[in-house]
Amino acid sequence: MNSTELKEKRYKRWITILSIIIPVAVAALFGVNLRKLGFDVEPLTFLPPIYATVNGFTAVLLVFAVIAIKKGNKALHEKLNTLAIICSVLFLVMYVAYHMTSDSTSFGGEGFIKYIYYFILITHIILSVIIIPFVLITLMRAKLGKFPEHKKIAKITFPLWLYVAVTGVIVYLMISPYYA
Repeated sequence: MNSTELKEKRYKRWITILSIIIPVAVAALFGVNLRKLGFDVEPLTFLPPIYATVNGFTAVLLVFAVIAIKKGNKALHEKLNTLAIICSVLFLVMYVAYHMTSDSTSFGGEGFIKYIYYFILITHIILSVIIIPFVLITLMRAKLGKFPEHKKIAKITFPLWLYVAVTGVIVYLMISPYYA
């Protein structure tokens, strides 16, 4: 086994671990409310507009990353995608922190808009779990210099990740009138 194959094997192990641990940890922590457990913490109610903005920024970074690579600017493409990954991690940390310190907000819309909201929310949640290995595999292939394979999976990763980022903002905008 050569060094590239060895690196790929390690990457794949980490991708598998992270693709399982991240959603499980988020789901577990989502159900933990520190205030209800008796901890004296202030609710972090200021976070939703911040993490929604970070989601929007992620979407913009992804679009500009695609533009950069189409113009042949690999260095900028890599920097923008790295920043998009950092933004996604920041979003996740803030999202979990908010839900661990604040009561969940119920959507108050009625009628057809309620169905639209829940469709967007459910697809956003499902795809936010599915996108994790896609992003990591896409990153791995770039890091290993496997650019034809990178490009092939990036054509799937980009629209999924963009959908997750944009729908995160939409979900926030739809539920924000109902925050206490």
